[in-house]
Amino acid sequence: MAGQGCGATRRAAACLLTVLLAVAGCAAPEAADPAPQEISALLDRHARALLARDEAAYAVGLDPAYAPAALREFDRLTEVPLASWGYRVQEVERQDEDRATVRAEVSHRIAGYDSGPVTTERVLDLTEREGRWYVTGDRPAEGAAQQLWQQGEVDAVRGGRSLVLGVGQPEERLKAIAAAADRAVPAVSSAWPGTWAGRVVVLVPASLDAMGGLLGAPAASYRGIAAVTTGEVGGGPDAPADRVIVNPEAYGVLGDFGQQMVLTHETTHVATRATTSASTPVWLSEGFADWVAYRGTGRTAAQAAPELRRAVKAGDGPSALPDDKAFAFGSDPDALARAYEGGWLACALIAERWGEAKLTAFYRAVSAHPQREGAVEKALADVLDATPEEFTAAWRDHVRERLA
Repeated sequence: MAGQGCGATRRAAACLLTVLLAVAGCAAPEAADPAPQEISALLDRHARALLARDEAAYAVGLDPAYAPAALREFDRLTEVPLASWGYRVQEVERQDEDRATVRAEVSHRIAGYDSGPVTTERVLDLTEREGRWYVTGDRPAEGAAQQLWQQGEVDAVRGGRSLVLGVGQPEERLKAIAAAADRAVPAVSSAWPGTWAGRVVVLVPASLDAMGGLLGAPAASYRGIAAVTTGEVGGGPDAPADRVIVNPEAYGVLGDFGQQMVLTHETTHVATRATTSASTPVWLSEGFADWVAYRGTGRTAAQAAPELRRAVKAGDGPSALPDDKAFAFGSDPDALARAYEGGWLACALIAERWGEAKLTAFYRAVSAHPQREGAVEKALADVLDATPEEFTAAWRDHVRERLA
C-alpha cells in the first residue's frame, strides 16, 4: 500500500507539473518595444538623406517646431565634403508613451582625408505621432565635443594638401592657413619617413570659447595655446581621424614664422599619431614635433628656447627631463614653455649626436614598447647604446652649452 501511495503521489506531481508547463506555455511573451528599431531606421534615413544632400527627405523625420534649426545645420554642412555619416543608437529611454530620449554615437568621414571616422556622442529627443517618430531636439552628450557646423556657417578652403574649415573667419585668413598647412605636409614627410595620409584637416572656430566647444573642454585651459591636434594615439590607420584645431586668438598674434611653426608642429602629430602610444612620454612626442618644426629653419637654440635660456642664465637649469605633468594646459605659461623647450633640445641632441635616422628609430622603439615603464630605458639601450643616466647627463650638458 505504501508503494502504491508513493506512485500515486508521483503521478499527481507529474500531472501538476504538466498542467503548470501547459499554462506557462500558453502565456504570451511580453512584446519587445519597437521604438529602438524604428528610431534606428529613422536615423539611417537621415544619414542617407544628408549624404545625398536631399533636404526634403531629411526634413520628413523632423518635428515642425525643430525643423528650422535642424535644416540650418543641414545647410551648414554644404561645404564639408562628407564621405560617410552614420548613427549608432546606444540607448533608448522612454519618457512616456509617445516620447523618447536617445543616446547615439554619430560618426563622419571627410572625403579624401579620413581613413577612420570622427565620432561624438549626441542626445536626441523624439516624439511619436500616428505611429511615426520625429526628431524634436539634438544636443551633445554631457562632456562631448561639438562639431564645427554646430557653431555657425562653415567656409571651406581647399589647399593642395589641406582642407581648412572655418566659422566666422575672413577668407584670406583661411587661405593663409591652408598655404601654411600645405608647406607643413612635405616638411613633416621629409623628417618622418614612413606611411601617413600626407594631408591635414584644420578647423578654425570663431573664438577661444568656440575652440573649447570643439574640444569638449573648458576654453580657459587653451588660452595662449595656438593650436591642438585631436586624435587617438596608437590606433592605426582606422583610428578616429585627426583634426588640427586653431585657437584664432593665440594664433592670430603670431608672426608668419610662428604660425608656420605651429602648423608644422601640429601636422607632425597627425603624421606620428599611428605610431605614438601610451608608452611615449610627452617630452618625446612634443619635443619631436618641435624638432620637425624648427628643422631647417636656421633658428638658434637661444631663439627657440628663450624661457629655458633665462633659467640657465639664472643658474636654475633643469636636472631631469620634463615629466608629463609639466605639459598640462592651463599651467604656468613660462614653466610650460620650458617643458616644450627641454623636450625639443632632447630630440635635437639625439639628431645631432646620433643622427636623424636614430631619432626617428628611437621614437618608434619607445612607442612600440608594451607599457610606459621601461620604454625609454630599453630604447636608449637598443637604439642609442646609452643608459638613462648617460643620456640625461648629456642632455643637461647640451642645454647648458646651447643656452649659456
